[in-house]
Amino acid sequence: QLQLVESGGGSVQPGGSLRLRCQASGSSLQYYAIGWFRQAPGKEREGVSCISASGGSTNYADSVKGRFTISRDNAANTVDLQMNSLKPEDTAIYYCAADLSGSEKCRRYLPGIDHYEDWGQGTQVTVSS
Repeated sequence: QLQLVESGGGSVQPGGSLRLRCQASGSSLQYYAIGWFRQAPGKEREGVSCISASGGSTNYADSVKGRFTISRDNAANTVDLQMNSLKPEDTAIYYCAADLSGSEKCRRYLPGIDHYEDWGQGTQVTVSS
C-alpha cells in the first residue's frame, strides 16, 4: 500500500520560496506519475503540476508556470516542488498524489483529481506580508 507524506510547508513573505517534498513509503514511486494539487479555503482542489514516472515529462498550471518546478528522485522515493516568487494567491494546503497509469496523461495535459488513486495528508503554505 503506497503511502505519501508531504513536508516543507510554512509561512513566507511574497516573493519568497519554499520547497515541498512528497515522501513515499510502502511501494516504489518509480512506477507512478505524481501530481501536486492545492486547495485554498472555500475553493476546489486544483492541479498545480505533474511529473511522469521517469521524470521525463512534466506539466504545470498556467498560474505557476515559470515559478514552480517539479522534480523527482526515484532512488529516494521523493518528488519535490520548488516554489519561487510566491504570491499571496499561492496560499493553500498542498497535496501530492500518485497515479499508476498517469505518465502518458501527464505528458499531454495536467490530470485532475479523479485520475489519482493515492493521496497524502497535505502541507500548509501561507504567503503573507
